[in-house]
Formats: sequence, structure tokens, C-alpha cells
Amino acid sequence: MAGRFAPRSPRAAVRDGIPRQAPAPGRVRVWVPDGPLDLGLVLGPLRRGPGDPTFRTMPDGSVWRASRTPAGPGTLRVTARGGEVRGEAWGPGAEWLLEHLPRLLGAEDDPSAFVPRHRLLAVTAHRRPGLRLARTGLVLESLIPSVLEQKVTTLEAYQAWRLLVRRFGEPAPGPAPGRMCVMPAARTWALIPSWEWHLAGVDDKRASTILRAVRVAARLEEAAGMEPAAARERLEVLPGVGPWTSAETVQRSHGAPDAVTVGDLHLPGIVGFALGGDRYADDAEMLRLLEPYAGQRHRAARLVLLSGRVPGRRAPRMAPRGIERL
Repeated sequence: MAGRFAPRSPRAAVRDGIPRQAPAPGRVRVWVPDGPLDLGLVLGPLRRGPGDPTFRTMPDGSVWRASRTPAGPGTLRVTARGGEVRGEAWGPGAEWLLEHLPRLLGAEDDPSAFVPRHRLLAVTAHRRPGLRLARTGLVLESLIPSVLEQKVTTLEAYQAWRLLVRRFGEPAPGPAPGRMCVMPAARTWALIPSWEWHLAGVDDKRASTILRAVRVAARLEEAAGMEPAAARERLEVLPGVGPWTSAETVQRSHGAPDAVTVGDLHLPGIVGFALGGDRYADDAEMLRLLEPYAGQRHRAARLVLLSGRVPGRRAPRMAPRGIERL
């Protein structure tokens, strides 16, 4: 059999009968932050569960993100070495991703504006000097998974995001790790059939909210250039988007340091227990405890979560409903 077939080119592979060329080198940008930077702390909130198709952390410490930018889909790989950050990007959105790399990594965030008034927060801030608040500049990318997280367990929300993105998204450009995808375009979201939402475990209320959002996607993306308070007002005009969802969105799209999440099932008790010893605190009590940090309440809540001081469970974890089986 030797000699019957031409040797395979070392720069090409064959999949499904179609030759695949090795990916072209990406565009590169090197940026030096003005202080400590922890990639895991900064970019971690952008990850929607361990199986998120748009986010991947590699053993070498690099972080990969697949995003749909105003210029088109793009893949970004970020590494931090020796006090500098190296970003490499592929796809139509590569230039946009690199242009906004410092902003993504918290260049516009000011950790010095936070003045701890509780020993727990002072110790945590000292131990986590690399914490910055990321700003993606992309509203829909944060809004849709936040809507999926409404009134369900995190496991259900992560599963829905994973299934929908892999089913209707597109492969991430460049040499992205296996099965990474860019989330669907607004028009694609609008064309998802009702049964596909059901199979992903998404009820009609959340699906309808997402469909309303993607129909006005351009207007929502304009909110990325607004102040966080004005952006939240615009988001909350949309039926199905309330204070919880708008806060969760602008925390990521704007890096909003004061957008504290109100209406969460667990956060008031965690903040109340850490700062006041009250595991049964409600939203009003949480806001009272965070009042000394006005302007930085979201950062204070992040530090509480990073402190590890959380109350023990009072009941077993809520079981997923699994509406896709109905």
C-alpha cells in the first residue's frame, strides 16, 4: 500500500472530506497594567459554568474567550507573564477585541476608590490585590445568560446557555480549544423554534424576554456607551428585565462598581452573615450594611464572596425542574 497515497501536508488536516488549513497567526497586542492583575479574578465572572462554550481556562494559565463583537465574531486569548499582558485574537472581531483589551481587564476600574470599613473586607482586599472589574462593552452577551438565570438553579441556567450556544452558535475563529463557540447573532436567537427552547429547559417567560431583547439588540448595545445607571434604565424598559437582571448585566458590560444585585436568593444572607452576623438578612438589610460603600457596593459584595465567609447550608440544594422532560 505504500506509495498509493500522497503524503498529507503537515500544515493541513482533513475533516469530513474537506482540507483544513492550519489557522493563520492572530493579531497581537501587549499591554502593561498599572498594578497587580489576576486574570482568574477579573475574567472569572464572564464564565457561565464549567462547560461554557464561549470561555475556556487552560492549564498554562491562559484564558480564551469567544465573543460576538460589533465587527463580527472573534476569539481572544489572554496570558499574563512578568507584569505584562499579551492578547492574541482571531476572526473579524479581532481588532475590536484587542482595542478593548485594557478595558476588558479593568483598566478603567479604580480599586483605590474602595475604602474598607470592615476588617473582613480589608483583609480580603489585601489578599486579592489583582481584583479588577472587567468591562466587556457588550450588552447582549451579558444580558441573555442573565435572563436564563432568572428564577432557576445555576445548573439549569448553565445547561441552557451551553445547549443553545452549541446548537445555534458558530465555531470560534482561530485555533480555539475544542468545541468553543461564538454565541448566536441577534437574528439567529430570534429564529430559534419554541421546541428548541423547551428542549434546553427554558420556559416561555424567559424565552419571550430574550426574543424581545434581540429584536431591539441595536438599541440595547447602545447602552454600552452610557453610564451604568442610564444603561440599567434602558434595560429595565424591556418587559421581563428587572433590577436583578440589569445589575447582573452592567456588572459585566460596564464593570459597574456600584451595581449591587438586589433580588438574589442567596446574596443578602451571605452579605448579612459576613458583615453583620445575620444569615437571614433581606435586601433591605444587605443595602444597609453596604451603605458605607456607596459607589463601590458591587466591589464590596465581590470581596465578601471571595472572603469565603459564608453561612452553612440550611437545606439541600434545590433540585432542577427539568421542564425539557415534560
